[in-house]
Amino acid sequence: MVKRGDGLMKMKIPIGISNFRELIEGNYYFIDKSLLIKEFMDNGAKIILTPRPRRFGKTLNMSMIRYFFDINMKKKTNVLNKELEYSKNLFNGLNIEKEVEIMKMQGELPVINISFNTAKFNNFQDTMSRIRSLMSEIYLENKYLLDSNAIEAIEKEKFNKVINEKADSELIATALGNLTKYLYKHFNKRVIVLIDEYDVPIQEGYINGYYEEIISFQRVMFTDLLKDNNNVEKALITGILRVAKESIFSGLNNLEVNTMLSNKFSDKFGFTQDEVDRFLAYYNLEDKNAEVREWYNGYIFGKNIIYNPWSVLNYAENNEEGFMPYWINSSSNDLIKKLLLKGDQRIKTELEELIIGKSISKVIDENIVMEDVQDSNENIWSFLLLLGYLKTIKKETVDGMRLCELQIPNKECLIFYKNIVKKWFLESMTSERYEELLGSLTTGDIKIFGALFKGFVINNVSYFDVSGKEPEKVYHAFVLGMLVSLAENYDVKSNKESGYGRYDVMIIPKDTSKIGIIIEFKKINEFLNDTIEEATEDALKQIEDKKYESELVERGIKNIIKLAIVFKNKQVEITQAYVVYN
Repeated sequence: MVKRGDGLMKMKIPIGISNFRELIEGNYYFIDKSLLIKEFMDNGAKIILTPRPRRFGKTLNMSMIRYFFDINMKKKTNVLNKELEYSKNLFNGLNIEKEVEIMKMQGELPVINISFNTAKFNNFQDTMSRIRSLMSEIYLENKYLLDSNAIEAIEKEKFNKVINEKADSELIATALGNLTKYLYKHFNKRVIVLIDEYDVPIQEGYINGYYEEIISFQRVMFTDLLKDNNNVEKALITGILRVAKESIFSGLNNLEVNTMLSNKFSDKFGFTQDEVDRFLAYYNLEDKNAEVREWYNGYIFGKNIIYNPWSVLNYAENNEEGFMPYWINSSSNDLIKKLLLKGDQRIKTELEELIIGKSISKVIDENIVMEDVQDSNENIWSFLLLLGYLKTIKKETVDGMRLCELQIPNKECLIFYKNIVKKWFLESMTSERYEELLGSLTTGDIKIFGALFKGFVINNVSYFDVSGKEPEKVYHAFVLGMLVSLAENYDVKSNKESGYGRYDVMIIPKDTSKIGIIIEFKKINEFLNDTIEEATEDALKQIEDKKYESELVERGIKNIIKLAIVFKNKQVEITQAYVVYN
């Protein structure tokens, strides 16, 4: 829905605007998510956790809920000396205005709205210092309570300690719970609690080594605030991950979790197809609809297909510059890169499948535990799904487990994975060497290719553990590199066979005048007396016996190189057979 406009000029695009009132009053385009308010209140759970990827509208939605309910959004006018519900005008013409019963609740409840997005530091002390400041800020917003006759003197003493940032850790941990009590006493009405980005300190603690300390603190804070707290009317919590197993929310039997796989709230974060169609048409960009879909669509929340709102808005603002990975570029993604770079051979095999557009089937754990993410490949895929780097195209429950078919959602995310693959290579060689490696291969200069490839293997011995048991890691990194870097001019096919250490790779030029390449990888069994010569002969014979060249010949490719790459411990030998088909 287009919200307000004077008809003379286009409304501004709300990039980075997370304050609902600023967006509405500032003549920004607003995609109406106001029915979130009704869905929130109609939900039977008292405490609702709704994880979503970053920059999918969580903070703006929380701000909208606050402006709707907050009793402090009422002011007295000097002229008529009566209440003027100025916040009510913010919702004129929005979908929620049609909900008569919900509208009766507007401006009638006290609200606590706090975000932990800025509590991100590389040590626990600075993180706690920031949380102490956040508590001071929210107490300052409610400083009028110090004049309330309903608040005891000893409570006001604690109140002042929080405001002045003199509170100890125990008082800070109970500050939000105490504030609900003070608000209830003053207004005689239960409190709406809105907590945004609750898991930011957890992620920072995991990355920077103070994980246990921050978990212990937040467990006390959320338990005091939400467990059996009769001062709370309802609570909505947002973040990226559900981390229930961390026991942060232990004992909360009235907590409901709605992840991306749930149907509830599934159209309230991110943009639907209809919303994007109207948005692009308003800015005369309807002819770009197909490309916007290719780049920024593809997320599936519940039963809804969702666009990435951050990227859609940024593209509309900067459309003359063309399509860019705006969402990917808005964060360092260090944790994800760290997990994928450390992944084993199976991770690289499955990543290869994803990059070429296939899906992988995985059991997804929505209760992901940060400290267990690296324990198994399955945890990594769950993590990537919940962070928005994968999508579910099919899901079913098998023996009580959630089995999902996963794919890369769009072109923007594909760029992210390709950049990670390039990083693997650039860990061990310059970009010039990397280009020379692939260039010498595709032009048939196997002597130069062999020297560069051997250097790549040697430099990656510690990184990929190729010295003995897992040369497959080198293979998969190399194939991924070709998939990413040669895709414009070549089709790269990889057929993994059973048996130890045997792989087949085919590089098919789109220009039939160029060289086609068949590569057979072979690892010599260290417990047998195989020689490199014998292994090379076997590899080339396998290419001949299985007639791998048939596909190339059928495509009209006449110049074909058959290549055997043999691993023996740290030694790598490369042998070629060159064939011309008339």
